[in-house]
Amino acid sequence: MTTLTIRHRTNYRYRAPVNLGPHRLMLRPREGHDVGLTSFRLVITPDAHVTWAQDVMGNTVATAAFPFATDSLAIESHATLTLGAVAWPIFDIAASAICYPFRYGDDEWTDLGALTVPQNPDSKGRLRDWTRAFVSGNPTDTLALLKDVCVGVSTAIAYRQRDDEGTQSPIETLDRRWGSCRDFAVLFVEAVRCLGFGARIVSGYLDNRAENLIGQNLAGSTHAWAEVYVPGAGWITFDPTNRSVGGFNLVPVAVGRDIRQVMPVSGSYAGPADMLDDMTVEVELR
Repeated sequence: MTTLTIRHRTNYRYRAPVNLGPHRLMLRPREGHDVGLTSFRLVITPDAHVTWAQDVMGNTVATAAFPFATDSLAIESHATLTLGAVAWPIFDIAASAICYPFRYGDDEWTDLGALTVPQNPDSKGRLRDWTRAFVSGNPTDTLALLKDVCVGVSTAIAYRQRDDEGTQSPIETLDRRWGSCRDFAVLFVEAVRCLGFGARIVSGYLDNRAENLIGQNLAGSTHAWAEVYVPGAGWITFDPTNRSVGGFNLVPVAVGRDIRQVMPVSGSYAGPADMLDDMTVEVELR
């Protein structure tokens, strides 16, 4: 078991006082059989009225409402948790799904729904064709295929940190041949959906205190990766940025069909677009 303390702070500074709209916060780690949350605390300055809910994916969402105008906003979360995932997991895949192609059960297919459908246009089938090149035969080993696509993303695409908002489409990432972790995750998820898998985006934190992982220079960082549903094994974690399988060094916070659904902090203000003077994000893991 690994014990982690995570401090995540987002700061906004405005050129003059602005009226803030409701802010949607996805900062509380998701608990599970290998993630145990010991404590969680949310501190917002200026004071806000905070309500809590769960979304359709079971993510914990806080909504902060601000009664007064302000020229600054600080959102800070503190979490202490334990990680129990192993570095080299063995997946108990159902016999019916060991080889690809396979058929999801009727209930699984219904419940996965939109998670099996690519979300980005690919009218010429470029992503589909790129992905099918990883299928070595019929049948082929399911887990080996997913690992090959995961490694293939990081082989084809160079990591580049991006501070600007938004995510590249898979075709943009393939054309540019570079991207951030969220671009890697979106490309991987959309690629395996082209093969008929149910897949979802995950946002959270990467435990890189050893500072030895691809594309990460700091001990702590926000991060994006993917999960693929395989019968028997359930949701299997793939981090194409670091070519890894399993979540031993990952702390999930939110899962979703689309990257836009799992942003840690999202909100708005009333006023001219240039009123935002500065925004910074700090993540510290201990």
